[in-house]
Amino acid sequence: MSDTDTRDPTSLRTPIVAVLGHVDHGKTSLLDKIRGSAVIEGEAGAITQHIGATAVPLDIISSIAGDLVDPDDFDLPGLLFIDTPGHHSFTTLRSRGGALADIAILVVDVNDGFQPQTLEALDILRRSQTPFIVAANKIDTVPGWNAHEDSPINDTYESQSDRVRQRLDESLYEIIGNLSDEGFSADLYWRVQNFQRNVGVVPVSAMTGEGVPDLLTVMMGLSQRYMKEEMEIDVAGPGVGTVLEVKEEKGFGTTVDTVLYDGTIRADDQLVVGGMNEPIVTDVRALLQPRPLAEIRTESRFEKVDEVSAASGIKVAAPELADAMAGAPVRVVRDRDVDEVIEEVQAELADIAVDTAEEGVVVKADTLGSLEAMADALDDAEVPIVRAEVGDVAPRDVSVASTADDGKQKAILGFNVDVLDDAEDRAEVEDVTIFTDQVIYQLIEEYEEYVEGIEQAQQDTILENITRPARFRILPDHTFRQNDPAVVGVEVNSGTVQNNTNVVKFEGNEPERVGQVKGIQEQGEDVDEARAGNRVSVAIDGPTVGRQIEEDDELWAEIPEKHAKILEQELASEIPADELEALNMYLDKQRNRDPFWGK
Repeated sequence: MSDTDTRDPTSLRTPIVAVLGHVDHGKTSLLDKIRGSAVIEGEAGAITQHIGATAVPLDIISSIAGDLVDPDDFDLPGLLFIDTPGHHSFTTLRSRGGALADIAILVVDVNDGFQPQTLEALDILRRSQTPFIVAANKIDTVPGWNAHEDSPINDTYESQSDRVRQRLDESLYEIIGNLSDEGFSADLYWRVQNFQRNVGVVPVSAMTGEGVPDLLTVMMGLSQRYMKEEMEIDVAGPGVGTVLEVKEEKGFGTTVDTVLYDGTIRADDQLVVGGMNEPIVTDVRALLQPRPLAEIRTESRFEKVDEVSAASGIKVAAPELADAMAGAPVRVVRDRDVDEVIEEVQAELADIAVDTAEEGVVVKADTLGSLEAMADALDDAEVPIVRAEVGDVAPRDVSVASTADDGKQKAILGFNVDVLDDAEDRAEVEDVTIFTDQVIYQLIEEYEEYVEGIEQAQQDTILENITRPARFRILPDHTFRQNDPAVVGVEVNSGTVQNNTNVVKFEGNEPERVGQVKGIQEQGEDVDEARAGNRVSVAIDGPTVGRQIEEDDELWAEIPEKHAKILEQELASEIPADELEALNMYLDKQRNRDPFWGK
């Protein structure tokens, strides 16, 4: 191969597979099972452990899958499983123009069905348009299951009793139904004709290995059929990859665990890596891979290699990496102009940049991809963002959040990140609320509930300080005192009569103030207010019965125009129906006189 060759149909890279799903549905044990079977089938050296990834070559897939896979049908070299622990957000890690994973396995527990993180994973797969299959895991826990270690699903399914089969079918169809509710057409994988239009469901057990041959077969078949062209790589070209994690390594300083998805990276290359503030230009100090299992006893867990080609996971040690970000692009410069490469990295980062507003909440996330997913979800929820960054919640985030004018925005939403102690202390002092969660939509729900609480409290405070609408009538033969103050028996027709409210009487449409309520008694007891339907005696300071007011008169609480406006425009849904009725009658009277009153 000469250096001038670029993409080469004969050199296909391994498809990158992400495994995602709800917390205890068995992602890790499924990966462990595939890895374990691979180690048993191959010599210990045949299975290569990468950083954050496991490569399973085609011949080993073929021996695990038995009759299901004929290696001659495939020209892809195998599969590379990404297994960074804890990154269920990992699928949102990016490669140029899309998700880093070419294909995904969504693990769902057959007994437990869809859970919050399952829905979130689906949302991420939908947004990134990553093809996926569903592994319906833990079939061995169906009551009465008779296990056949490592066998293909059809063989083991045929040998189960009718009752067990029926139980499994019910769970599988429930999963297919859930997928359909989420807008994915799905079926059991052997019934799917077109995997581009339908999602295949593969029943498996990570414990017994049943169905694992099928899972690997479907993954290989899908990749071979639909992704072959995307797997053509530039064998000798400069490497392109994505940062999985930024880690301190003893003896090497800050390193980046990287998945390389195109080209090669060499021990003497110059790199450009996406950083917190600007791209980092640095030189490779060492390329590190885990030692083979056989040599694990040696001092260092890593061995140095001279060159790596796509697709693979590699740890890169280099100076200046402190500001590198998970999810950021990594590009090898080699014989190109370094400024051009910096521009490429900047363009890729700009793609992910979150639109921020003048006012809003502060958002922190563990990777660029999950930051992007958070921003999308907050945009859907119409929550503005003032600042969005990768990393743990730090004191300076609290400072930014504390400057918000709107109390509801004095908040930080942290996805999959920690809160530093001094940030927590500062938040208490500055009255900033910090929310953290590992499921994006739960995080947003928590924030929305908090906002709702604040809004409710604000409404309640406004209501406390606002004159409530009321219409009431003086009962005949119920004058207990004529004046200073007049004390009369009244019936409240609608609304709420409150103490200290001014009282008006309408002459036609002209309101005339007659006095002020100076006391309300119900059955001899003093009360603060009287609701619709109650009969109470009221002391009114100002009028004399028989002059300004008469028995059988209809009286109203006088509502200041400003209060009427707030009641009509903001609080209509907060007040009882009869009070709203009194308000509307009052507004009608006022607006007959002045059409714009209270508007």
